Amino acid sequence: MAGIYNGNGKTTAAVCRKRTTVLLMCLLFGMSCFLSGCSKAKQQEGTSADDHRIKVVTTIFPQYDFVRQIAGGRADLKMLLKPGEESHSYEPTPQDIIAIQNCDLFIYVGGENDEWVEDILSSMDTGRMATLRLVDCVDTVEEEHVAGMKENHREEEDNPGEYDEHVWTSPKNAVKIVDNITELLCSADADNADAYKQDAETYIHKLEDLDAQFRQVVEESDRDTILFGDRFPFRYFADEYGLRYYAAFPGCASDTEPSAATMAFLINKVKEEKIPVVLKMELSSDHISRAIAEATGTEVKVFYSCHNISAEQFQNGETYLSLMEKNVETLREALSDGTD
Repeated sequence: MAGIYNGNGKTTAAVCRKRTTVLLMCLLFGMSCFLSGCSKAKQQEGTSADDHRIKVVTTIFPQYDFVRQIAGGRADLKMLLKPGEESHSYEPTPQDIIAIQNCDLFIYVGGENDEWVEDILSSMDTGRMATLRLVDCVDTVEEEHVAGMKENHREEEDNPGEYDEHVWTSPKNAVKIVDNITELLCSADADNADAYKQDAETYIHKLEDLDAQFRQVVEESDRDTILFGDRFPFRYFADEYGLRYYAAFPGCASDTEPSAATMAFLINKVKEEKIPVVLKMELSSDHISRAIAEATGTEVKVFYSCHNISAEQFQNGETYLSLMEKNVETLREALSDGTD
């Protein structure tokens, strides 16, 4: 039987399956801890030089990279979502649950896609662990359904609007998140507090410079509209810089096929406003953006949400800053008059 649609491109059945899987793993994990004393004893037997480092676990790339910039080698850092994987379909493994149980600091987003986290944490003794939800670091806004987006007629009338989880897409928000992370790192590892504060201050200056670059691009442009042939997880970014936008779907929608009306709207909008660039997310199919570009004689460019990166980018040392700096140049092209 089909699941009840939850109004955000997902079904209640799918959400329930994920939560049931997590709860079963938590139960098995608890039994394992009872029978074997879990992994704490094994940890104490180790003689690794890294045993003294603070253990930090993050769910996805943005907070992973923020910790990496602040803590460097002073932290034993783990990201649960593997590079190249789709975050909306992620399910934790037993090893992931053990990593969370054994860490000193656990950082997650806290939105709808992280409901499994609350199930896991409620099953654990978190007395020695600090946790941070990114959505608690900033003022959140609801996902917005703008003109042209695929209509969802199955949404229940009493379903409240979901807030946008992608809080890190605004560099200003990134600064707030870094401040919160730094405070928790200092609390958990007081011996290195001065180093954390110094590195955080240096990093925040870079984020502020990034923010200034985006503002300069917007201020020097005659255009204020961007168009995505894709989902749109950039509400905080658009709000920060006063940008209007059109897109095929909201940020967390699982839809991959736009309606004919949506395609016609986006194609017409590109033509009417002479939009020079059609944007798409990283790690996403380009079939929608490519179809729009071919119908309008424009080009397709990637605009990074930094939700995750490819395995190759991870190996090459790409960072939140390096990807967002690419966005600066892409935004400059997207807001140009198309005559260059």
